[in-house]
Formats: sequence, structure tokens, C-alpha cells
Amino acid sequence: MNRRIFVGDVHGHYDALMILLEAIAPGQADQVYFVGDLIDRGPKSAQVVELVKSHGYHCLLGNHEQMVLDVIDGPHSQEHCRQAWLYSGGQTTLNSYGKGSITPEHLAWMRSLPTYLDLGDVWLVHAGIDPRMPLEQQTAEQFCWIRDEFHSMQQPFFKNKLIITGHTITFTLPGVMPGKLAQGPGWLDIDTGAYHRQSGWLTGLDLTRKRVYQVNCRQNRLRTLDLADAVTRINPARIFPRRMVSR
Repeated sequence: MNRRIFVGDVHGHYDALMILLEAIAPGQADQVYFVGDLIDRGPKSAQVVELVKSHGYHCLLGNHEQMVLDVIDGPHSQEHCRQAWLYSGGQTTLNSYGKGSITPEHLAWMRSLPTYLDLGDVWLVHAGIDPRMPLEQQTAEQFCWIRDEFHSMQQPFFKNKLIITGHTITFTLPGVMPGKLAQGPGWLDIDTGAYHRQSGWLTGLDLTRKRVYQVNCRQNRLRTLDLADAVTRINPARIFPRRMVSR
């Protein structure tokens, strides 16, 4: 059976990603999807982008890729965009390119990244969906950046689709320990904080076999778990109790 494999926010941790992919060992017929945020914070963003690009893996636009494009493609007067990106780990990305600038080939590839992928029973997006808006009215602003409004949904957005996301580090949600995946009504968050000192776990999810692979980026330590054992279910009412949204 061909597998579907989803990888959380890598944030420049190329060495851990190589260990993760070696453990997962995707075959030529398997489909590998990255949820975005390949870059920033970690030391080898250029290498991560090149690996994902050269292998033809599926990848979404994350908010960190969006910040780069805002800097490169936006008005030159928007110096605050550049400062915001550098503050969010952009300098490590520039350092990884050696000459201090992202290659035109990588920028062109980032511009081509979709903001979501509809895989039938799975809807893949970097950050989430705004449950207060019709889907067709939403843009990269929602798909790349949203947090609380999405996680506080009381009902699934889709009836027959699981939304898989990254973006929000799972242990920042109530009751979730570092390294655990977080699950709410109709969604599953697989960003376990590869760059964060309180976690360091990079996650790969083999949804077909319901298996979770994780590498600790500080120790290059691999572990594997059954999906059921790797997930913490959260109570949406604890996230944003004063602005609960339903659908």
C-alpha cells in the first residue's frame, strides 16, 4: 500500500530531517508532504529547501516562507517586514546560503508553493482555517497565520476531512506535553517544536500505517510511536474561552 507521510515544521534542522527520512524510508510510490516552515531558526535552511525541492516532495507555504516573500517581493519601503523576518530567525537562513542571499531558484520555488492541499479525506494547511469565514474568502493570511480561532472550534470545519497542520507548537496548547501531537475537533497538529529548547522534536507522521516518527534535534535521537500513543486530545474551551467559535 502506498503511504502518505506528513512532516512537521523543520525550521532549518537538516540533520534531524535526514535521520527522520532515513527512518521513514519513503518509497518511490509513497507521497511525502511538508506542512511549510522549512526555513528560519535552525542552521541549515538552504539545505532543507534544496532537499525538499530536488526530491519533488509536496510542500505548503508556511508563514516563514511568506515572510521571506514579503521581504523580497514587497515594497522596498517596508523595512519592518525585513526586521520582523530577521527577528523570527531569518538571519540563520541567510547565513545558510553562504553569500547572505537566498538563491533565485529557491525563491521561485517558494513562490510556487500552495497555501493548502485537498487530499480527499485530508485537508493539509500550514496554520489552519478561520471557522468564521467561508473557505473561498480565505487567503494566505488565514492559512499561514491563524491560531486561536482555529484551535477553539467546537465542531469540525469539514464533515469528512481531517485538517492536518503545523505552525502552532503543540505543547503551547493546554494539556499537551512537549513532543506530543495535538488533536481537536476535525484537526491534527504535528508541529512539535523542532527548534524550541523545551521540545526539540521534529515529527513525521505515516498516516497510512498510523505511525509517528520523531527525531530530537538537539540529540539526534530517534523514537517511533503508534499514532494513538503520540496524540493528546485537547478541550477547545480551554484555548480561547471568551471567543469560542462554532460551525
